[in-house]
Amino acid sequence: MARKKPSPEERRRKFEALAFPLVDALYGTALRMTRRRLDAEDLVQDVYLRAYRFFDKFEEGTNFKAWIFKILTNTFINRYRKKVREPQQTEFERVEYFYTEAEKERDDKYETHYDEQRYAGLFGDEVNAALGKLSYDFRAVVILCDIEGFSYKEIARIIGAPIGTVMSRLSRARQQLQNYLRDYAQRQGIVKKSR
Repeated sequence: MARKKPSPEERRRKFEALAFPLVDALYGTALRMTRRRLDAEDLVQDVYLRAYRFFDKFEEGTNFKAWIFKILTNTFINRYRKKVREPQQTEFERVEYFYTEAEKERDDKYETHYDEQRYAGLFGDEVNAALGKLSYDFRAVVILCDIEGFSYKEIARIIGAPIGTVMSRLSRARQQLQNYLRDYAQRQGIVKKSR
């Protein structure tokens, strides 16, 4: 027997029930990836648009969080590649108009409640700077594993790489972070000074 196709309203409700609870986690990850609030907001908006457009491709019973984080990662990578290929051009009058109008029409229902102050306090400036020094590939696996709590298998699916690659990148990223943060950890008394 063929599955009955849900009505547009049922589809929208089902999507919102799965996707909206993840807005803070997506925004936090996007902010760590882009390191700019406005870029993170744009990225999350694009992710929700793409996820909704392709929601019929999501297999019910599988991990929705991993599915939408894969969309986040792929969207970020595609944007990054596009930025590298073509220089950014901006018409400031259009940007100013857009943000003025957007502020007037901001809908609190879709506003993120991600606490930037809490994020800033979660890691010190040194840790944030060290994360920022990592290449995208290394930063992504650290964020997905150590901050978002995904398993190696889930990360492999999200970034489209074998588990061994995930483990290798994570190991090398953690080693780089350790090197970047060694002096800071010694000053803070977290580790003993080496002789």
